Amino acid sequence: MKCLVPLLAGWLLALSCACAQENSPDAMIRKITEEVLSVVRQDKDIQGGDTEKAIRLVEAKVLPHFDFQRMTALAMGREWRKATAEQQKRLADEFRTLLVRTYSNALTGYKDEAVSYKQTRMQPNDTEATVRSEIAQPGGKPIRLDYSVEKQPDGWKVYDVIVTGVSLVTNYRDTFAQEVRAHGVDGLIKMLSDKNRQLEAGKK
Repeated sequence: MKCLVPLLAGWLLALSCACAQENSPDAMIRKITEEVLSVVRQDKDIQGGDTEKAIRLVEAKVLPHFDFQRMTALAMGREWRKATAEQQKRLADEFRTLLVRTYSNALTGYKDEAVSYKQTRMQPNDTEATVRSEIAQPGGKPIRLDYSVEKQPDGWKVYDVIVTGVSLVTNYRDTFAQEVRAHGVDGLIKMLSDKNRQLEAGKK
């Protein structure tokens, strides 16, 4: 009976480590990426440029793991505080639509490039982390693709994507600030709405 104690302790330790790995930001990003790319590799419509089908895939697999409210706030910077709660919601909705369409367009151009992941350095109690990955490019340098994530009550959420060192959300900051200064928050909402309509019409 005594010999079972260390064996059971070992099993519990292994189980706790496995659960920690499954709940880690690395595991989340890897799981989402592999699920999405697995569908793209088998779907000839998406490979052929069917953006609407790619959007449905992104909405089902990717959106639940992104914090679009924080992404929009980061993109607006100090201008975010000028918006009412209703305006903030509308901004987040329009910005989400824009980013989803951008991501979906990228999926239709995917050519089975390999994705590799770097080890994430973080402490057990950390609530934010950066998950680093690279996309191999035949005949060229790999593309660095990093995800800034935050631990929330319902799991890890992505709040920024950094492509070759450039933040996706803060890359919009100057444009958003100029629009707010020129036409107010409602002007920015209209600009994003018009852009989304143009992108949708361009694919029909």
